[in-house]
Order: sequence, then C-alpha cells, then structure tokens
Amino acid sequence: MTASVDRMTVPALDTALVERLIAAQFPAWAGLPVREVDSAGTDNVMFRLGDEYAVRLPKADWAVGQAEKEQKWLPRLAPHLPLPVPVPVGRGVPGEGYDRPWSVFAWLDGDDAYNAPITDLAHAAVELGRFGVALREAGAAGGPASWRGGPVSGRDAETREAVRVLGADDPAAARAATAAWEAVLRVPEWDGEPVWLHGDLLPGNLLGRAGRLTAVIDFGGLGTGDPAADMMCAWTLLTAGTRPLFREAAGVDGATWARGRGWALSWGLMTEQYYRVENPVLAAVARRTFTEALADPP
Repeated sequence: MTASVDRMTVPALDTALVERLIAAQFPAWAGLPVREVDSAGTDNVMFRLGDEYAVRLPKADWAVGQAEKEQKWLPRLAPHLPLPVPVPVGRGVPGEGYDRPWSVFAWLDGDDAYNAPITDLAHAAVELGRFGVALREAGAAGGPASWRGGPVSGRDAETREAVRVLGADDPAAARAATAAWEAVLRVPEWDGEPVWLHGDLLPGNLLGRAGRLTAVIDFGGLGTGDPAADMMCAWTLLTAGTRPLFREAAGVDGATWARGRGWALSWGLMTEQYYRVENPVLAAVARRTFTEALADPP
C-alpha cells in the first residue's frame, strides 16, 4: 500500500477568496464589493473592500510575517509620522483554505507612483526627508531588524556578480559601477543605535494625487538598523535637481548618504536583472535607479 499525504491546496488569491474570508471573519463587511488593485508589488496582493477598506494578502513565502509586524507597529508609529500611512482596522487569520495571516486597512486614496508618476518632486523630496527624520526619532526599542537594516557591504558578492553580468552588455557601465561600488566599500559603516526605517521607499509604495505625494504605504520592510537604505528614494524617484532638497530635509551625514547611494546602486543592478522578464515595471525602476546612482558623483 502506498501512503498518501494530505496537502493543503492554496486557493487562488482572487476576489472570491477575499469575499469568503471577509464573510467568515468580518461579517459586518460581508457584501461590500471587492476588486483587485493593480500593483507591481512582489510580496502581497491588494484588494479594495467597499470604499473605505483595503485587504492585503501575502503571496510570497518571505512575506508571511509582514502582516503581524504591520499590525503591531504601524498603530504605534503612525501618530508620529508627517505623512499618512496604512492603519490596520482588522486582523485576519488563516482560513478558507488560505494558510497565512492577513490584514484589513483603512483605504488611503491616491495612485501609486508607478502608475501615476509624482511630478512635484521638490515637494516629495522635502516630505520624504521629513518622513525619514520622524521615523528615526521614533523609539525603536524592541523593533525587529529591517531586511535592509544591515551594512550595505554585506551585499558585496551579489553586487559584483550583477556588475559582471552588466559588463556583458555594457562594459563602460560595468567599469563605472565597479569604481562606484569600490567607493561605497570604503565608506564607514553605521555605528549608531538601530533606528526605524521603512526599508522599501520605491515609487510603488508612494501614493500621490494631482502629481503630489500624499502617503507612504507597504511597510513590509519596516524594521530597525542603519537608515541608509531609506536614502534610496533619492535615486529611485528623485532627480539631480531635487536630491539636495531631500538630503537637507533628511539631515543625514555624508557617510549615510554615500551608503544610501550604494544601496541604490546594488539594489538597482540586482533587481533589474532579476525582474527584467517577470516584472518589467519594477525592472525599469531598478534600471533608472542604478543609472541615476552612477551619474551622481561620490
């Protein structure tokens, strides 16, 4: 006799699943219309629930712990931040064949900056700089380590491999990337106490209306460590003319700024190569990021 093992069949992450989860766990919201939100995100699937709520379901294995982290820390941090952020209003648990924690948030109106680019970049630069200051000043005791809170030098081997791959198509860019990366490795590492950082300030995690930044979303990378990774938005979003506004508002020292440029270079190179087929929107942002980082003088 051949033994058999029962395995849970993970259901499709679609509106039907969300409707079942809401009906089972939040019956007061049952019957509200559910529609999927278009997103280039890689960790979660987002659905709008009626006009007032958003449902967020982890789709990647590495994102499973994000819901519980956001449930715990966002209510504590939100009152201290100068931009609106998602506030959880419901804690979902595994059910209906879906085996992961999930969340319901208050809906934040606006379009993500992938789909509707922010045009008032001077305003965004100042607001994002202030946002970073507020995060760093919030008490970080007991906070989890961010996935990008460690030293950027820890990405040396992966970054050099990405530069090698780049060299097959663009030798000149690879030489410039090698010189820029070597400069990053000479920068002093963070020696302060761990501070809060968002960890993923990409255009898809920024909301805007009429071309102006209005909110910051997706705190899956929230955690503590070196704030340098939150400097990446200077190259993922901003321009040479608006980066100085961000740097002044962020109030960081030269070493932190240089490590942030290193994060932009490393993340951009690696992400562009990894997602160029699977997620061309994210790959385009990544290419823009490392191109901007290379164009900036150290």
